[in-house]
This record gives sequence, C-alpha cells and structure tokens, in this order.
Amino acid sequence: MTIARGPRSHLPTLPPRPAASLEPATAEPMLYAATLTPYRSLNRKGFTIVMLLVSGVSFICGMAFLMMGAWPVFGMFGIDVLLIYLAFRVNFRDAKAREEITVTPSLLTVRKVAANGDEDETAMNPLWTRLEAQRHEEFGIERLTLRSRGIGTEVGSFLHQQQREELASGLTGALAEAKRGVPRSTI
Repeated sequence: MTIARGPRSHLPTLPPRPAASLEPATAEPMLYAATLTPYRSLNRKGFTIVMLLVSGVSFICGMAFLMMGAWPVFGMFGIDVLLIYLAFRVNFRDAKAREEITVTPSLLTVRKVAANGDEDETAMNPLWTRLEAQRHEEFGIERLTLRSRGIGTEVGSFLHQQQREELASGLTGALAEAKRGVPRSTI
C-alpha cells in the first residue's frame, strides 16, 4: 500500500479486497455449496456437566456399597464412568467428519473428510450427473447417491430425513440449472 502525498492526499483510500473477491472475471458462478456435518446435541459444557453428575452419583453409590462391604461394586461404578467418558470422546471425535459439496456449471465436487482426517474427493461433470434418491414410503429419503458415468457417491448418509429432503432439493435445483446453462456476462 502506498500513501499519496501532495494535493491528492485528501482522496479516500479503498480498503484491501478480501481474498474471496480476488477471483478472476472468468471464474464460474457457484450454483450450490453445502458443508454437511453430523448433528451433536451435546456441546463441551453439557459434556462436562453430564460427566460431573455421572461421576458424583457413581461415587456416592459406590461409597454406599463400599461401606456395606461390597467393595468390588465401587470399582464397577468407576468402570461405568470410564466407559461413558470414552463413549462421549468417540462421539466428539466422530463429529469432526464432514462432507463438502460444490456445484458449478462445469464441475460437481464431493469432498468427504473422515473423523481421522482422511479425505476422499470425487469430481463429476454436472451435465452427466443425476441424483438418485432411495425412498421408503413411511420414512422418506433413506439414501442419496450422485451418479455419473457408472460412478456413484453417497452423500448425506449421517443426515436425518428432513435434512436429506433439503439436500436433495438443493442438489436437484443446482443440477437442473447447470444443465440449462448459466448466462454469463461478457463485461
């Protein structure tokens, strides 16, 4: 950034543009973008409260059994607390998984990131891609698969039925728009 000196120094300076707006003019428009993550109803604060309650109740009950002479039960209560703690840790680790879906007029990309950080990316041409929805008459959409030239990629497997419906609607609209063609400005 340079500072103007002299008679032009009173002109306002423009703030720097964010990195996202530095795309070239020929960049394709984004027709659809979604980041899917598994739902977790318990946050870290809730986890701490639940573990304190479980630990407190287990300790008090274990002490009652210990005073009655049933000392092995005290250890079993400790094992229960440990198993509950480990189950929550696995749950929080699995929450790091995500799927990123982007659709432009010439490219559909599905990027799956597992909880352990492993990535799998599938790129498809949206003109040749169709969305297959496996429906159950009572429960709605059970599985969504993007299929192009014999290659199928399941998306939204960890979503509940309502979210799968929304994902199917968004992807169907984006694929239809890509097949119609997107008007582009030459300016």
